[in-house]
Amino acid sequence: MKIILANPRGFCAGVNMAIQTVEEAIKIVGTPLYVYHEIVPNRHVVDHFVKMGVVFVNSIDEVPAGQTIVFSAHGVSPQVRNNAKGRGCTLIDATCPLVTKVHMEAIRYAMQGYKILLIGHAGHDEVVGTVGEAPDAFTIVESADDVAKLPFTGCERMVYLTQTTLSMDDANVIIDALKKRYPAIKQPPSEDICYATTNRQYAVRALAEDADLVLVVGSKNSSNSVRLTEISENSGCRAYLVDDRSEIAHDWFAGVNTVLITAGASAPEHLVQEIVEELIEKYGGQVDEANVVEEDVHFNLPRSLRVLQGAEA
Repeated sequence: MKIILANPRGFCAGVNMAIQTVEEAIKIVGTPLYVYHEIVPNRHVVDHFVKMGVVFVNSIDEVPAGQTIVFSAHGVSPQVRNNAKGRGCTLIDATCPLVTKVHMEAIRYAMQGYKILLIGHAGHDEVVGTVGEAPDAFTIVESADDVAKLPFTGCERMVYLTQTTLSMDDANVIIDALKKRYPAIKQPPSEDICYATTNRQYAVRALAEDADLVLVVGSKNSSNSVRLTEISENSGCRAYLVDDRSEIAHDWFAGVNTVLITAGASAPEHLVQEIVEELIEKYGGQVDEANVVEEDVHFNLPRSLRVLQGAEA
């Protein structure tokens, strides 16, 4: 069997930064350390930190007064920040800078009186945090069908923003529908969908046509991992989303000569390598690294964490 490893795959700069933030915070303040929502959407990463003494919460009320709280890579609303401050908590913000960019756009457009159409999935942590910046200005658009139901006449000042982890294909369908109905709608000054999401999707599109089967390593609650699976299937190749090798069913591989393996932006590389080892052990064959896009993005640790590091020093 031939195994193709898609590059880029796995951790993006935002995920690396968020995970390192929690690791450093543990060194500085110890445990229990509280994290608002999953630091990144991956079961293995979360379980690893739970074993180290991290407590993941879905409400600030679950955090004892005066404790340290880390905000996840998906970002939070101002209300969450204010609630944490009101409890006397020390705040460490591990929001991905690309999500912060969308928050800043939302604040700016809301102050200018725009109706903001947010293309994304209602209830997703990132969307909840973004909408929280200006709740009265936002309308969430999840599909092209939603565009026809919008109450706006087109005379309003309107702008669209997007969740950072969407499929470019899906987003463009909605954007085209918005532009068709509202020709004057403003677009963000630069692309909101993050570079890592786009690159991983591009790599899968480029490589799936040469595969009989695609394995996407990632958790079911990882939006970008789900999108990679969908893109593979839309390319005409069977695809399965797996958290790790325990979820593989070997009857998938009947008649399969070439397998493409990729990983969502929050999936650890060791999970990919464990799957490769299992496939080689069972089926033999060779592994080819397919470099489609080079990535060299790095995000610094949050300033709030660096201040704590300095205080400890």
